[in-house]
Amino acid sequence: MQNADGGDYVLPEKNTIKNVYEKYTPLLSAIVKNIEQSLKDTLSLRSNPTYKSRIKTFASYYRKILRVKKRQEFANDDVLICVSDIMGIRVICAFLEDLSVVERQIKENYVVKEVEHKGNPNNFKEFGYESVHILIEIPPSCVPVMLPGCAYLSEPDRLIVSDKAAASDQPSGKPSDDVKEVAPLKIPKDLVCEIQVRTILQDAWAEVEHELIYKSEFSPTDIPLRRKLASMNASLSLADIIFQEIRDYQNKLQREMDQRRQTFYFKADKLTHEEGDKETYLNKNIERISPFVRGTIDDLILEALHAHNTGDLDRAVEIYTAILTSDPKPPPAVLTVIYKHRGMAYFSKNDFEKALSDFKSSFDHDSKNYRALYYQGIVHMIKDDYKESAECFSASLAINEYQSHAFYRRAWAYYKMNEYGKSLLDLTNAERLGLDNGDCKTLHKKLMDKLDMGM
Repeated sequence: MQNADGGDYVLPEKNTIKNVYEKYTPLLSAIVKNIEQSLKDTLSLRSNPTYKSRIKTFASYYRKILRVKKRQEFANDDVLICVSDIMGIRVICAFLEDLSVVERQIKENYVVKEVEHKGNPNNFKEFGYESVHILIEIPPSCVPVMLPGCAYLSEPDRLIVSDKAAASDQPSGKPSDDVKEVAPLKIPKDLVCEIQVRTILQDAWAEVEHELIYKSEFSPTDIPLRRKLASMNASLSLADIIFQEIRDYQNKLQREMDQRRQTFYFKADKLTHEEGDKETYLNKNIERISPFVRGTIDDLILEALHAHNTGDLDRAVEIYTAILTSDPKPPPAVLTVIYKHRGMAYFSKNDFEKALSDFKSSFDHDSKNYRALYYQGIVHMIKDDYKESAECFSASLAINEYQSHAFYRRAWAYYKMNEYGKSLLDLTNAERLGLDNGDCKTLHKKLMDKLDMGM
């Protein structure tokens, strides 16, 4: 047969290529599994991704090398011909924001040869396969030392193949008669692993598209049918965007709630533990600025938290009350949250009776709401009602026994009630759960003095 230049050459022998590929299959399978495990150990996301790995089937591998490789690369019958996706791993993430995080972490921890963003996210007229493809060098730590039926010799590029036992399994350390040495299996320098990073919906689309188009002999040519496919992909892309917007919204709401909770705890600490005049802290506000939006109950909650965090407590109470009295009435899961946050607003206004009432209402709408009981205990401590305070902390701990701060505050309540043994036990439990601050040391010193155990 002649090539385009008129020269003669022989077509590559399929069986020869297959034999070489099959010799490498156990090694490739082990390497890709090791890289998958390495990724699981290395990547850190809020939502754990799903991992899939594979090596190409020979049929797929053979079709690709005929399509993309030059004939000169078939000259050596014993060398594995590499293609970029001979080994592949998918990292399937929940949200769009995770894709850039995974890409960055891979770049930081592996030797990256190439990064390609499949699809065209900047062209709104086109819909289709989207994902990030990253080619990495094979980490030396992911090259197996031992394979089933195979064992590395002292030279890292040679394998011993055995149908029954590897040489290292023999007591003498020498190969048994059924172990035969084969031609060296070198790991090609251009061997890489392809890592595809996708969202769940991108992966779903890619799987379906692969079945409908790439694996089918006849791809859709009918314009209405192609429009349907484009519409399906656009819907999935839009769903990904909406999921991310919801995630962003939740993150913003959570940040506001966290800030409000920390402000509440700060004031509670000052009012319940500090030596000196409580009036110093009764009108102290922590102000910050944050954007908000309007519309749904979630929007109203965010607006209320914004008002709360910036010191506009009257506005915060007004919005919380509007939600509580809205028609139709919000479900219990919403009511328990709103009562709790309105209680925090009343607490910040030093209206402790209304705060206590709202914390009780919060618990009434969710009997598992241990924080509402905890907040009740704090208010009772401020009112110097230590017996009620200790009972509230005990009820909270009965629901969730791993609250270091609940043990710590109950320890203070017991101390005020002159029950020093119980106080010391609670303080010890708080410290065992990881609480370690100056207030713990202060209470411990007071207890030692009371128990005549001070140094």
